[in-house]
Amino acid sequence: MSRRADTPVIDVHWVDRGYEPTQPPNPAYPNGIDIDMTGGDRRAQACKTSLPYPAKRVGYYVVTCVKCHMKTIITTAGQPDDPKGVKLACEAN
Repeated sequence: MSRRADTPVIDVHWVDRGYEPTQPPNPAYPNGIDIDMTGGDRRAQACKTSLPYPAKRVGYYVVTCVKCHMKTIITTAGQPDDPKGVKLACEAN
């Protein structure tokens, strides 16, 4: 079965915790960070996607691969050092 090109492979859902951050952002990441869940293995089968950046405030993204159902949670603070992308290792190997 073929998949249409516009069918998302990674589902991203943000959960708002409803409060503002209490700590300052990390100045080392003024333009956000990319999260690599492959452990740095360049040979690993993986999918990647951008995340809404920056998040509105403190919360977390529930990120799920539609293909293999791998799921992770990535926290946010609504600040410049928030995650802006994620690369997931595929569990369907």
